[in-house]
Amino acid sequence: MSILSSIGRLATEFTAARARYQTERAIHALPIELQKDIGWPEAADARTGARHGVGSWAGAK
Repeated sequence: MSILSSIGRLATEFTAARARYQTERAIHALPIELQKDIGWPEAADARTGARHGVGSWAGAK
């Protein structure tokens, strides 16, 4: 595996993680009722204050 393919793979993973993060932020901006309607799993946790991040961008799938 060459260095360029490794850099390309990391860039692809970073881009995907950034897209997941932006989607999660957009969903968290919705009212709790809408989050529940679309079945967002963390909607119930929002009332207790527990928040889960998207995790580390490297390898988080």
